[in-house]
Amino acid sequence: MTSQAYEAGGRSLTTARRRLSAALWRRPWLRAIALLLPPLGWMVVFYLAALAVLFVSAFWSIDSFTGKLTHVWTWTNFDTVFTDKTYREIAWRTIWMAAAVTVTDAVIAFPFAYFMARVAGPRLRTLLFVLVLLPRWSSSLARIYAWRLILNQDGALNWSLAKLGLPEQGWAFTNTAMWIVFSYIWLPFMILPVYAALERIPDSYLEASRDLGARNWTTLRRVILPLALPGIVAGSIFTFSLTLGDYITPSLVGNVDFIGNVIYRNVLGLTNNLPFAAAYATVPLIVMGIYLVIAKRLGAFEAL
Repeated sequence: MTSQAYEAGGRSLTTARRRLSAALWRRPWLRAIALLLPPLGWMVVFYLAALAVLFVSAFWSIDSFTGKLTHVWTWTNFDTVFTDKTYREIAWRTIWMAAAVTVTDAVIAFPFAYFMARVAGPRLRTLLFVLVLLPRWSSSLARIYAWRLILNQDGALNWSLAKLGLPEQGWAFTNTAMWIVFSYIWLPFMILPVYAALERIPDSYLEASRDLGARNWTTLRRVILPLALPGIVAGSIFTFSLTLGDYITPSLVGNVDFIGNVIYRNVLGLTNNLPFAAAYATVPLIVMGIYLVIAKRLGAFEAL
């Protein structure tokens, strides 16, 4: 009886598997849901739920006498974020720097990516890929400290300028230093999407432009740039968002506060004001939400 029951159970299991396979084969949408459900569930639980908790905690406050978290709804944290001049200046400084770094990386990345995609041969293209990705194999801290040594008052830059008889530069711990370091660190994130967009441009488009009498500048302006724009915008998502959330580079190179520095200090620093940190963290979320909507309209997600 035991063996018969075991065989019957095995046949039932096989029949159930066949029915499930047939149902998935007849309904492709059901197969897609089964495939996407685990990663989507992971994202909802560990990302969207975390954002929801972050947003809810922004309405709480810290008791000024005991220093404990009080679950009382209040708009005080948001009022401080949007009315206090200091925090508005920090937010503006961060957004301005993110925009400056994005424009700089786009200007540098486009000719480099164009050469890789349309001019360089296979071996040279491989070498250039290695050179682009090679800095990513080292620690970001090591690269930031290297630039700090270069830009210091007695660093390699001023030593080289002195040898050439040129005046020294006082860029250490300035916005200029942060702009240079940010642009260097995030440049690979701009080059790769732009390269992907330029590589997908059919050669026939360029040939048709030449056949119609367009010069090189006209072809670049009216054919190549519009087709490469989604790649540029896709790369800008990385450079803009990474600069917007960075707090290490401003501390080590600029010696000024960015949004990330204020959040870090209120979470792990002496201030220990988690509700205010949560409220201030909504600023980059709002900025990036607007930025992603604009990027989607420009077709950036197709180039990712």
